[in-house]
Amino acid sequence: MDDQNKNLILATALSFLVILVWFFIFPPEEPIQPAANQAEAPLESADGTVLPPSVGQDASSIAATTPQELRETALAEGERIIIETPRVEGSISLTGGRIDDLSLKDYRETLEEGSDIVTLFSPLGSVHGYYALYGWVPAGDLTFEQVPSANTQWSIESGTVLGVDTPVTLRWDNGAGLTFRRTISIDEDYMFDVTQSIENTTASSVRAYPYSMLVRHGEPTDLKNFFILHEGIIRQSGEELNEIDYDDVRDFDIDAAERGHVEKEASAGNGWIGFTDHYWMSALIPDPNQPFDSVTKYVPGSDRYHTEMRLPVIEIAAGATQDVHTQLYAGAKEWDTIRNYQREGGVYKFLDSIDWGWFFFLTKPIFAVLHWLNSIIGNMGWSIIVLTLLIKALLLPLAYKSYVSMAKMKELQPEMEKLKESAGDDRQKMQQGMMKLYKDNKVNPAAGCLPILMQIPIFFSLYKVIFVTLELRHAPWVGWITDLSAPDSSSLLNLWGILPFAGPEPGSIMALIFIGILPLVLGVSMWLQQKLNPAPTDPTQAMIFAWMPWVFMFMLGSFASGLVLYWIANNVITFIQQYAIMRSQGYKPDLFGNIAAGFKRKPKAEE
Repeated sequence: MDDQNKNLILATALSFLVILVWFFIFPPEEPIQPAANQAEAPLESADGTVLPPSVGQDASSIAATTPQELRETALAEGERIIIETPRVEGSISLTGGRIDDLSLKDYRETLEEGSDIVTLFSPLGSVHGYYALYGWVPAGDLTFEQVPSANTQWSIESGTVLGVDTPVTLRWDNGAGLTFRRTISIDEDYMFDVTQSIENTTASSVRAYPYSMLVRHGEPTDLKNFFILHEGIIRQSGEELNEIDYDDVRDFDIDAAERGHVEKEASAGNGWIGFTDHYWMSALIPDPNQPFDSVTKYVPGSDRYHTEMRLPVIEIAAGATQDVHTQLYAGAKEWDTIRNYQREGGVYKFLDSIDWGWFFFLTKPIFAVLHWLNSIIGNMGWSIIVLTLLIKALLLPLAYKSYVSMAKMKELQPEMEKLKESAGDDRQKMQQGMMKLYKDNKVNPAAGCLPILMQIPIFFSLYKVIFVTLELRHAPWVGWITDLSAPDSSSLLNLWGILPFAGPEPGSIMALIFIGILPLVLGVSMWLQQKLNPAPTDPTQAMIFAWMPWVFMFMLGSFASGLVLYWIANNVITFIQQYAIMRSQGYKPDLFGNIAAGFKRKPKAEE
């Protein structure tokens, strides 16, 4: 096999490899089945106290109740403070002072008309409870009965509705000289500020540890389980960012005192901890440079995951008041919003809460440019096309050298054929002759592979950006492309919407076979780019070239339409570049002649 064949097969293998990697989806794990009596399983808080049964229902009644009905029943239990801002709505339970009801007004579950807005937090008693708890752990002579617990009934001291400019303050008097307050405020986006205080009217000092906690009952039902996306616990501790999957938490060592699988880590400051989903996140954030212990825990009996932030002990002198301030981010993983909290709010490396992956040095700048283009153009689809133009312009010098080298290789083709004939079966003589031919004519046979090699990390990074970032979710382009983060919804099965019935279900085998318009355009664009050159005389090369566009067409059919759009734009620009460079080197591509030659019947070999 000569060098051209080797290089072609290598380039093809690399191209297929980068596509096949995307199809490598981790098989979903068996869902954890909660205990039959989960509805009545007690919930321990960090202070060791126990909550009463969730909503007083047994397992059979839960099975007969819809998740929404369960949530509404739980929300109806006890007194609540309404949360109402332009971007979120929800409520705070006076039982435990839990922030346990939060929905995001700007985002809907699906693109269907009338779809529900996205729910982030749900109360204890819901199918998948998810909420924030705050409190104190007693130290010194203080006892658990003298501090508020997760089932303490707080009273409202000030405020009736939590809004952007209207904080609320909760109050609890322990009847023994200590008054506990919790002041909660929220900004115009997704950041809560929580200030806990203790007023000591006794004759002696007291000591206590403040804590904040996020509790999640069971794994989320919408886990993607895709290897390029992290969903689970995320923890920033100084310079180190830790991403912990749910199954990894279940493998932690059991701590009897903590009543579950636990991992603790001390941080000298500049950190945060919480839960991250595909597009949504919650995070507990201390003040800058505030030391804290981060705790990740799984309680198997009730299938609960905890992320906790425990602050150092505070001593409150007789007649004095001490307070501690923390923040809670609960909302969408928006680039602008999170970046603003990092830059203006001092939340250390908060932008890393978005999963940029191994190629962060590419994904971050690629998305920054894409985001900037979208702010100007106002359409993510056209922004992707303009981004492709910028990337191709950046790689133009490399592409120019590659195409020039390929043109020179074509000029050497007659001499190479003569060399093959003279060398016969002597492979060493053939190799030496080839190397001399390349050296004398200053040709690099591997130059044609360089653009493909450069495209692999760029393709991966753009795929990561399109799959991970919220800004591509439900982003329309033109016509039927209403979500660039989802596959093309059109289908050959109904002639791309002409016939009066729906296409196959997205993600099904039928959807993979009966591809949409964008994958078809992709295949044609690859085929036309290929036809700039005559078909190779070598049967191996000819076969690979003949099948490559159509194999890629079906393989990429189930990819996000934004990525397919990028690939189409890349092919079109590459076609124009290659045509122009070949003409500049004195070679005029016979596009229509090469297309016609591909349809001619090949003569049968003589026997």
